Amino acid sequence: NHFNPKKILDDMRYLSSEKSVPIENLVQSFNIETLEGKDMSKYSNLLNQAIDSMISVKEEKDIDSLFTTGGTTALENDINGLNDFELIDFLVVRGE
Repeated sequence: NHFNPKKILDDMRYLSSEKSVPIENLVQSFNIETLEGKDMSKYSNLLNQAIDSMISVKEEKDIDSLFTTGGTTALENDINGLNDFELIDFLVVRGE
């Protein structure tokens, strides 16, 4: 749930809790792939796809809320795209 960043960060912390340092060979392969983080286009595209998906889900829920009792969500939490988010952390999941 993108509206609950603390839960997301807690989940990420839990997933990595058994590791005190990054797995070196995975870091090296990631750095080679991304030119030491200078070319994050692959991951930027994935992030954009995720945000587009969130926007689509919100639009569907907004439309559904127009036809239910209790009010609409169509005017709440307007999300237009990447600029409405702040990337504060990321976790790369790869096989060893």
